[in-house]
Amino acid sequence: MATLAQSRPRPLSGAGPAPAPERRARVSVRELGPNWYATVMGTAIVATAGAGLRVGSPGSPGSPGLPAPPALRAVSSAVFTTVITAVWALAALMLAALLLARAAHWIRHRDRARAHLLDPAIAPFYGCPAMAFPAVGAATLLVGRDLIGGPAALAVAAALFTAGTAAGLVTAAAIPYLMVTRHRIGPGDASPVWLLPVVAPMVPAALGPLLVPHLPAGQWREAMLLGCFSLFGMSLLATLLLLPLIVARLLHHGPLPPALTPALFLVLGPLGQSVTAAGQLAEAARGGAVRAPYAEALGAFAVLYGVPVLGFALLWLVFAAALTVRAVRRGMPFSMTWWAFTFPVGTCVTGAEALARHTGLDAYGWSAAALFALLVAAWAVAGFRTLRATLSGRLLAAPRR
Repeated sequence: MATLAQSRPRPLSGAGPAPAPERRARVSVRELGPNWYATVMGTAIVATAGAGLRVGSPGSPGSPGLPAPPALRAVSSAVFTTVITAVWALAALMLAALLLARAAHWIRHRDRARAHLLDPAIAPFYGCPAMAFPAVGAATLLVGRDLIGGPAALAVAAALFTAGTAAGLVTAAAIPYLMVTRHRIGPGDASPVWLLPVVAPMVPAALGPLLVPHLPAGQWREAMLLGCFSLFGMSLLATLLLLPLIVARLLHHGPLPPALTPALFLVLGPLGQSVTAAGQLAEAARGGAVRAPYAEALGAFAVLYGVPVLGFALLWLVFAAALTVRAVRRGMPFSMTWWAFTFPVGTCVTGAEALARHTGLDAYGWSAAALFALLVAAWAVAGFRTLRATLSGRLLAAPRR
C-alpha cells in the first residue's frame, strides 16, 4: 500500500508503458489504508476555504464578512458558489464511499487492519478519518446548505462533529499509547506524520463554534464553546511536544527521502487549523456564548495568537517548499504523500480568512486569496494523479507473489 510514511514507496510517477492486461496487479480493498481519508480532507477544505472568499458573503454564519480582495471582485459570485458547492458534494460522496470501503476492509481483512495499527508507519494515519468527518461537516454547514438547505446541513454537520470529536479523542490518546507500548521507534524515525493523531481534535474545535448559535442560549452554548476550547488546548499542547522532535530529526539526520518530503507540509495543519479555531471561537463568543470579559479576551486572543502563528506557518511553508523543490530535482515520485499539499495549506487559507475578519486588514485577504490559488492547484494535481494511478491499479495493487 502506498502510504505517506513508507520508507520504500512504490513508484507512481506514471512513467513507462502501462502493464499488459494479463500482468496487471490485482486490485484489492485489502490494501486500502486510513491514509486515503486524506483525499476527503483535501477536497473538503477547498470548499470550506472557498466559502470564506465569496464576495459579499460572511466567512461563517453570524460573523462579519471577510474583506474581499479586489482580485476576487472580478469573479462571479454565483459561478464561484456553484464550483465550491460541487467540490463539497464530491467530498461528501468520497467520504461515503470510503466509509463503505473501509468497513469492507475491516470485515474481510481484519488481520490487515490490525496490522496497520501495529505498524508505526501506518498507525498515525488513523488521525485522517477523525479529521475527515468534521472537515466535511464544516463544508456542509458553510457550502452544502446552499444545496440541501439549512436544517439538513445543520443536522449533517452536527452528526459529523460528534463522530469527528469522538474519533479524534480516541485517536489522540490511542495512537500515542501504541507508539509508546507496541511500536519500535528509532532515534531518527521522528516524522511529521506523528502530528496526524494529535491534531485530530483541532478540526472539530474549529467546527464546533459554527454550531454554537444553533444551541439553546446559556449553559448549552457556553459548554460547547469551552469544550471546543479544551479540544483546541489538548491538540495545541500535544503539537508543541512533537514539533521539536521533528525539527531535531531534520537537523541531525538530514532531509526526508524524496518520496516522503511532501509530509513536511503536514506541520502546517496544526498551525493553520489552530489559527482558524481561535478565530471561530472568538466569533462564537462575541455572539453571547460567554460573558463579556471572556468574549473580549477570546477576541484579543484570536489576533494575538493568530498573527505570530500564521507568520511561522508561512515561514514553514517556504522551508517545506524549498525542500520539495530539492526532492523534485532528485526524482520525487508520485504517491499518496502529495495530498499533504492540500489540507494543511487549506488550513492556512482559513486561518488568514479569520485574521482578515478580525483585523480588517486587506493584507490577510490577499494572503488568503494567494494561498487559495496554491491550494486549488495542489488539489487539482494530486487529484488527477491519484485518479490516474487508481484507475491503472497501482495504488491499490495487492503485493505480487
